[in-house]
Amino acid sequence: MSALLPPLPGPETPLDGPELLQLGSAEDEPCLRADAARNRARLLDAAARLVAEHGAAGVTMEAVAAAANVGKGTVFRRFGDRTGLLTALLDHSERNFQAAFLGGPPPLGPGAEPAERLRAFGVAYLRRAIEELDLLLAAEGGPDRRFTSPVHRLHHGHLALLLRQAAPDADADLLAHTLLGYLNPPLIHHLVRQCGTPPARLETGWTDLVDRITGS
Repeated sequence: MSALLPPLPGPETPLDGPELLQLGSAEDEPCLRADAARNRARLLDAAARLVAEHGAAGVTMEAVAAAANVGKGTVFRRFGDRTGLLTALLDHSERNFQAAFLGGPPPLGPGAEPAERLRAFGVAYLRRAIEELDLLLAAEGGPDRRFTSPVHRLHHGHLALLLRQAAPDADADLLAHTLLGYLNPPLIHHLVRQCGTPPARLETGWTDLVDRITGS
């Protein structure tokens, strides 16, 4: 990504634009030199193999360096830390998700009523999260990073914008945090894997929550 992130949308700024944010840090430039791009792809391929063979828990900076036959320092220079490496692995699916809710077909994309788009956002996120849950859990940032990452801010801004349209009298910013809490990967892990909650029940619960908030 460019060193400068696009400005956060204000309350009246539409988010339905083509700009997509990466999960990784601002140092992940889109126009890497050819050799640097090859090295980055090689490291991500090695990390993806480790995830497939050992799960996300098997992905360490040392293991990736060994699998890619490079020094550990190379991995740290490219991704910063383990969280940076794992978020880079998630980047492709995140960009596809952003493209869908920012400019894809309705009801997830523009063209549907705000409440309908809110329902579709949560259902799509839940399905993606359950499919990639181990990786999402491993990539969870600490308290100082979890709510300030560009992607989290984009998700929050998108939900807040839809809430302002669907429930003009509500505190859209706080309610957007509440909705994102429902989509928290550790909570999804607890409900689905520890409690055996069917994914369909989570989707129904999300729809019910959106309807109660928006009065739909």
